[in-house]
This record gives sequence, C-alpha cells and structure tokens, in this order.
Amino acid sequence: MSPAEHGRIRTGLLKGLYLFTVIVAGLFGLVMLAVPDMTETLFAIPMDNPMIYGIAASVYLAFAIASILGFRAPLKFVPVLLMQLTYKSIWVIFVALPALMNNTFPSWAYLTLAIFLVFIVWDLIAIPFWTLFEKETPAVSASVAHSKT
Repeated sequence: MSPAEHGRIRTGLLKGLYLFTVIVAGLFGLVMLAVPDMTETLFAIPMDNPMIYGIAASVYLAFAIASILGFRAPLKFVPVLLMQLTYKSIWVIFVALPALMNNTFPSWAYLTLAIFLVFIVWDLIAIPFWTLFEKETPAVSASVAHSKT
C-alpha cells in the first residue's frame, strides 16, 4: 500500500469516527438535555442526580460539536479523539470492570459499555499516535506564533 493510499484510509477512518461521535454522542447528549425523561424511559438510565446527569450530557454534546470541526481538519482535531479514548478507557477499567466483577453492574449500562468498547477499538485503530508525540518543527512553531500576532 502506498503512503498516499494509507493516508486516505487513515483520513477516512478519522472522518468516520468523527461522524460516529457526532451521531452517537450528539444525539444522546441532546436527548439527555432536551428530554431527559425520554432517556430514562428508553434506556432505563436513572436520573438520580440531575447535575451529574447534565454534566455527562453536556460533555457528550461538546464531543459531538468538536467532532464536527474534525471533518474539516481530521488531524488537527485528533486530541478530541484522544480525550474520548482516555475517558472511555478509564471508565471501562475503573468503573465498569469492578462493577462487572462484583456483580453490581446495572443492566442499563451494558449498552453504554458496548458503545464505549466500539469507540475504544476504533480510536485505537484510527488515531495516528505518532503525530501526537512528534516534536513541533521550528517552521510550525513560527507559523503558529505568527498567526497569533
């Protein structure tokens, strides 16, 4: 596979992930904020603490909005996907797995777990990690500094 083909595939994976985020997180966040009772009815997600529930909905919607920007510049918005990968992985490891092991995992959370696992795998495949850890070249740093003046 040529580097150009690899680049097109990577861009397609990133754009697909941004679209998936817009659809899943965006719709879920909107429904949670606009009609929380529907979320509780459809998905049996309890609204025990409306403030925490509202924070989660706002974060989902924020990821969706940032992902819309990712369509235009897929590599520039990779940190959005990295944040998504990070918080979902932390939730799976430190919240879901212990609850599963203790038989306290609520039935409504299985859908969330499945969606999170899909995102985690897709993030791991699509994110070009080498670009996140590259040192900026002097030309890039100079162009950023120049654009701020």
